[in-house]
Amino acid sequence: MKKMKFFPIATLVMTALLMLTSCNDYETYADKKEKERDAISDFIRYKNIKTIAESDFIDKGYATDTTTNEFVYMNNTGVYMQIVRIGCGEPLRNGENATLKVRFFEQNLLDTAYCVTNIRDPYDPDIMTINRTGNTYTASFTSGLMYSAYSASVPSGWLVPFRYLKLDGPTATEDIAKVRLIVPHTQGHSIASGNVYPYFYEITFQR
Repeated sequence: MKKMKFFPIATLVMTALLMLTSCNDYETYADKKEKERDAISDFIRYKNIKTIAESDFIDKGYATDTTTNEFVYMNNTGVYMQIVRIGCGEPLRNGENATLKVRFFEQNLLDTAYCVTNIRDPYDPDIMTINRTGNTYTASFTSGLMYSAYSASVPSGWLVPFRYLKLDGPTATEDIAKVRLIVPHTQGHSIASGNVYPYFYEITFQR
């Protein structure tokens, strides 16, 4: 004859509560996307960012007004972009490859205490190679902090500004290209896409 096992009522109640808490703690992808949208909206509001449409950006000659802290919302990618400086020299030509020195500041908008930067000494610039084929840009990191932290893959959001930038080194009258970006997880690196994290970047590029 089998012996029946009986569990105290308190144990059963505790187990049910733990299961309920676990279910309540589970975040769906939709929940995470909502948190991302809220984080981006909060950042835009906190930084007094003025957003403009792509049509306005085109009308302005592909420029954003830094005096009013304008960012253009890019419809196809969801990236918010501010061109601080267009740069000097020439843009990347169709079929051309280039090696760029990159300095950047990165901030996770869902964890604003987390940031990565090579802007300050003693860090060397990150190095990335880039190729243009028509209006498509592909790029890889070959060394630096982004390479060490996230692999060779360049976030898609970083490639959005290149059709508007000139990439040569500084001159006596012009400085190197500089942009600010708000990058949603769909255009970010592996940590961003895997965790649904939006990031803010300030980046300079030069050959």
